[in-house]
Formats: sequence, structure tokens, C-alpha cells
Amino acid sequence: MTTEVKLSPRERLLEAAATLTYRDGVGIGIEALCKAAGVSKRSMYQLFESKDELLAVSLKERASAYAATLLPAADDGRSPRERILHVFEQVEAQAGAPEFRGCRYLAVQIELKDRSHPASRVAHQIKADLTAFFRTEAEQGGAGDPDLLARQLSLVFDGASARAGIQADNLTGLIAPTVTALLDAAGVR
Repeated sequence: MTTEVKLSPRERLLEAAATLTYRDGVGIGIEALCKAAGVSKRSMYQLFESKDELLAVSLKERASAYAATLLPAADDGRSPRERILHVFEQVEAQAGAPEFRGCRYLAVQIELKDRSHPASRVAHQIKADLTAFFRTEAEQGGAGDPDLLARQLSLVFDGASARAGIQADNLTGLIAPTVTALLDAAGVR
């Protein structure tokens, strides 16, 4: 016997926002979001102040799952070099999926342009957290300039996920050697 868990209207709206904005962009209309969620506009506005808030909450609620798919476990025993490479292995694996559209957090920042937008602020923080992860690992791995290496790795991450997301490039055999060259140049063990 299978028991189907019925999602609340709030959960359905958050799921619709995540799915539709990733696939179609943040310009998706409220009508389309509500229709996909099976929720009236009135209900949406009772649950969320605005579409902007809905998008921001949707991004924030997916942040831990996003990190879990990319980052290695905190105590996995691997070297900082291996931990950094793990992130890029995950991107390469995700990029092979037909539904891959790149990093949802980068896309939101690019589409919105307004850094004060609630969703843009959430996306900015998630991206800053990834750069902080790179910096911590770079420092622990003995990088000569951990700040610079973290920024370089973020640049490669964003460029790789964006190019793969628009199907402009295949990351297989490209991303690992690029990151390895950066790690070697920085002296990361």
C-alpha cells in the first residue's frame, strides 16, 4: 500500500516556482505559477507578499539541497585538493542531464540584474557561500593566495555551468584539467 503525501498549497507554489523559473526564467508569470501549483492567485498572495518573495523563499529553501549535491561531507577525510575537485566533478555529472540549465543561483542574478531584489540577495549569498567553501579549502591546502584562488574557482564554476547550461560546451575532459591547473599553480595539496 502506497500513501501519497499531499503537498500544501505553500509547498506546491514553492515547487512550481523552483521548477518553472529554472526551466523558463524568473519572468514566468504569476498565472503560470499558480496554475502549475493548482493554487489560486488569492491563495498565493495570502501565503506570500509577492512573486518576488515566493521566488526568494523558493531559492532559499533549495539552498541546502544545492550544497548537498555539490559539496563533499565536512569530515570525509579527503584532502582540500580532492574536496575542491569533488565540486567540479558534481557539476560535470549534473551538466550531462538533458534538463540541466546551469546554476539556478547564477541565472537568477543574471536575469534580475537588481542586486537588491529579494531573490537576487538570496542567490548572491548562496554563491558567496560557495566561494567561501573554495577559500577555506584553498587555505587548508596551502594556497599562496587563497582569496584569489577562491575567486578563480568561482569564475570557472560559473563559466562552466553557464556554458553547459546553454549547451555551448561539454564539460567532460575540460573542467577537471582546468581546475587542476589552477590548483597546481596555487600550490594546493
